[in-house]
This record gives sequence, structure tokens and C-alpha cells, in this order.
Amino acid sequence: MQIIKYVTLILLFTSSSYIGVLIAKKYQNRVRELKEIKSSLAIFATKIKLTYEPIPQIFEELGRKEQNNISQLFKLAFQNMKQLPAGQAWLEALEKANTNLKKEDIEVLKGLSSLLGKVDLDGQVSEIELVEHFLDKQIEIAEEESKKSEKMYKTLGVTAGLAMVIVLI
Repeated sequence: MQIIKYVTLILLFTSSSYIGVLIAKKYQNRVRELKEIKSSLAIFATKIKLTYEPIPQIFEELGRKEQNNISQLFKLAFQNMKQLPAGQAWLEALEKANTNLKKEDIEVLKGLSSLLGKVDLDGQVSEIELVEHFLDKQIEIAEEESKKSEKMYKTLGVTAGLAMVIVLI
């Protein structure tokens, strides 16, 4: 009977610690995803300027690039562009995509939709550069939050697990 109690306590401590690590990982993932979006937008702007490829084709390429949340965002936007204008397709993709981005990050990215596919190449490139500038700010904020929150949630998970084990002993 004692063995079952100790095994349960170990499982409780382990799962509490793991939950803390998972929550901390969301902060790391947000920073990584913001950087991936910025990189993808830089590729998008370069392709628009140099190759004159249509937006859906560029989004399709960006969607095939890797298998992660950001490539899924571009893939979803590409699929939406089959029925919707580029700007609206991008908005819907942002709403439906499963990412670690916060509401503020998504609002910054929504700014891209206003001129996407509606203005000339220079206008689109300048809009992309503007969004990249705002993303730089979001990346700074996300990195600061990550530094503060990662350690806190990991420690909180371990502490909560220890507290539960002590109470139940």
C-alpha cells in the first residue's frame, strides 16, 4: 500500500513539473514563431520585388517550406485565396491558424491584409516592411516576457508539485 502512495506522489510531482515546463515552452514558441513570420515575410517581399510571382504562389511555397505552425498559416492563406481576395484570405488564415501568437501579434499581422493584392509592388513591399518593423517590436516584447515567465513557470510547477507531495505525505 505504501508503494502505491509513493508512486502516486512521484507521478503527481512529475506531472506538476511537466505542466510548468509546458507553459514555459509556449513563451519560447511564441518568440520562435514571430521570428519565423518575420523571415517568411522577408522572403515574401524579396520574391515580390525580384520574381514578380503572384501572391498565392509565394504563399504556397512558404507553406511547403517546413512543417510548423507558421508554414501552416501560409498554407491556410493559400487555400483561402482560391475563393477569397488575398487580404481577406490572410485575415481568415490568421483567425483559424493554430499558433502560439498573442492577440497583439495577430493584430500586427492583420495590418498586412489591408493592402495585400490591392496596390502595386512597391506599396505591398513597403507594407510588408512596415509589418516587419512592428514584428521587431513584438519580438522584443516576447523575448522579455519569455525571460521572465519561463523561469517562473518552471519553478512554479516544481514548487506546486513539492507542496502537493508534502501536504499528501
